[in-house]
Amino acid sequence: MSSPEINVTPVAVVEEDRTAAILSYLTIIGFIVAIVIHSGKKTALGAFHLRQVLGLIIIGLGAGLAVGISAAILAFIPFIGLLLSGLLWAALWIGGIVLWVLGLIAAIQGKQTPVPLIGEPIQKWFANTFN
Repeated sequence: MSSPEINVTPVAVVEEDRTAAILSYLTIIGFIVAIVIHSGKKTALGAFHLRQVLGLIIIGLGAGLAVGISAAILAFIPFIGLLLSGLLWAALWIGGIVLWVLGLIAAIQGKQTPVPLIGEPIQKWFANTFN
């Protein structure tokens, strides 16, 4: 006995929905504009990416503060402290840019793909945001 075939048709992405998702990644002004667009027409893709960007902003600010404090402490170690603080800042910036680009690519493609490492927790933390 064969199992019945299930015909799954992909859901068309509403252009406004994709626009809000993409705008949310483009500067803080784009994020605010995306919130305004999303408040006019709430969609799952827009809410998903608004939560991702909100999480990236908050985690980025927290990580920047932590690296800044660490760099200030490391400044007391001659040469090695400067080298280590530079590496910390570089890792923070490169990691942030990589996560931002991956999120932007998912928004452009109209997919609800969470950014690596922090995307799933962000969706849980802000589950009731932008609904």
